[in-house]
Amino acid sequence: MRNRKWKSIRQALKFMWDMDKWLLIHSVAASLIGSVTPFIGILLSAYVLDGLAAGEKMTKLIGTAIAAVAVVFGLTVLKAYIEKLKNVHTESCGKRYDTLMTMKTISMDYPLLDSPKANDIRERIWHDNQWGAGFYSLVWQFPHVLGNLISVVLSIVLLVPLFFEVKAFTNITALMMFLLFAVVIFLQIRFSSAKRKELYGLLNDPVLEKSYLSYYLWRNQEYHCGKDVRIYNAKPLVKRKMDGDVALKGIWLNKLVRCNLQLGFCGNFSAGLLQTISYIFVVIWGAAGAFGVGSVVKYAGVIYQFSQSIANLFSALEEYAVAADRQMSTLEYLELASVLPKGSLPVEKRAFCDDGDNEYEIEFRDVSFKYPSSHEYALRHINVKFRVGERLAVVGRNGSGKTTFIKLLCRLYDPTEGCVLLNGIDIRKYNYEEYMGIFAVVFQDFKLFSFSLGQNVAARVDYDEAKAESCLRKAGFGERLAELEKGLDTCLYKDFEENGVEISGGEAQKIALARALYKDAPFIVLDEPTAALDPIAEAEIYSRFNELVGDKTAIYISHRLSSCRFCDAIAVFDRGQIVQRGNHEALVGDVNGTYYRLWHAQAQYYEG
Repeated sequence: MRNRKWKSIRQALKFMWDMDKWLLIHSVAASLIGSVTPFIGILLSAYVLDGLAAGEKMTKLIGTAIAAVAVVFGLTVLKAYIEKLKNVHTESCGKRYDTLMTMKTISMDYPLLDSPKANDIRERIWHDNQWGAGFYSLVWQFPHVLGNLISVVLSIVLLVPLFFEVKAFTNITALMMFLLFAVVIFLQIRFSSAKRKELYGLLNDPVLEKSYLSYYLWRNQEYHCGKDVRIYNAKPLVKRKMDGDVALKGIWLNKLVRCNLQLGFCGNFSAGLLQTISYIFVVIWGAAGAFGVGSVVKYAGVIYQFSQSIANLFSALEEYAVAADRQMSTLEYLELASVLPKGSLPVEKRAFCDDGDNEYEIEFRDVSFKYPSSHEYALRHINVKFRVGERLAVVGRNGSGKTTFIKLLCRLYDPTEGCVLLNGIDIRKYNYEEYMGIFAVVFQDFKLFSFSLGQNVAARVDYDEAKAESCLRKAGFGERLAELEKGLDTCLYKDFEENGVEISGGEAQKIALARALYKDAPFIVLDEPTAALDPIAEAEIYSRFNELVGDKTAIYISHRLSSCRFCDAIAVFDRGQIVQRGNHEALVGDVNGTYYRLWHAQAQYYEG
């Protein structure tokens, strides 16, 4: 565990250096200046007193004092300036760190993103960051730890002559004083270590991780569940859960406060004890004539600085250890390795036909699949081949494997058994990014971004405006586009723009369809593409489906069987298997088939 914490601290410092080296440089400079400055005043006081005792000229003493004060003033101003710069770089480093975490999330393999392991780590990261720990604390506390460490080292360096002036190694009284000094420090370290372990246990208590209070307060559950809470008067239910959570949290907080008080008392008590022992020691030996009045002031001041610094260092190290411990979840997340082989064959050089690089054939060969967290197969022995330019409809009951089939097709997952072939070659051998590039998909649970309309359509910062407008019109968004004052520059939603536009579910679905058309990929997959559209808009999409798809190979998933009649073939899924395949007329004519039952189950609501 200790090695892991050191690794966490080293990694945080490496992050600081890689993301913004000036943050680390300014932190070190500010710590060094802040640590050195108090000792200048201590040494100046000792110098003046020794000078007065020795009969030095007042002009010389005053000149030295003015020079020292000027140096202190200059260092104070410089430290303030560096602190301002450091704060700017801290903010910049924090944003880059957030970007690093976001890019890890959006670039990791989908099976890993969707796995219980990754979800558990993300949950722990969220929990860790709620207490101001992790990377941010390591950045903020680094100058504090370094500054106190420098102060302790300087104090020891300045106290070394004291050992020789009082003959500490041969004088029994002095030796006992130093041994007592060492015992106090040793006991402080042992007690702090024990209490720090107790603090770790409290901060990782399941009471925090399973908190109804944080779930509803910090995760916008009131927003997402708002309608249901009001319709079903669920307020007493929510309040009861949260009241119970508050009671448990109160017990936990009492333990946490007690542990922190004990840690704080131990640190301050040991610092005060060290200071008292040291003052008594210095005064006794000063009175015995071992050193002059200036040295008494110097050693007393240095010992006071040492006592404060050692107490602050223990406290800072305790907090730093907690921060390092709670950054481990982040390091674990960043170190998650890819699970999908990425391949190297270029897709564009694997044309199925000699007369065109945009023609592909995909085959599922005895494909079976089960999700990593499941023991049940979602698909079993799927054998199907897509012809170039074919319109294939995929139908079946909920949970029959339709969406899983699409995930394997697009290589969001790899088969558990069997293989998927592109032009006769296992798709795992192709360059992953290039293979993904041949698909445009409108998922049933698609997401739009809080960016401009044009950027949503193109999924790019810079895009072809004419092409984006054309795709929006083809998708049925033309009239709404004409009403938007900023056109393609209109920001969707109000997350980042006060004047952002809130769009309906049907409008969002049209934009998602336009995004698929804009990509202009040879395969287009539509998963319930008209579920949120009104009947007129839906009929318009169906009537122009061939125009929209063009010469692309289209795969269409729908629960509305009447919308599948325009497809060349229909694949019927049931319990993870393809149980039928053919055109509408052939399938509806099989009275013993699944399609026949599904068709007539829906048709009864439309037939008089």
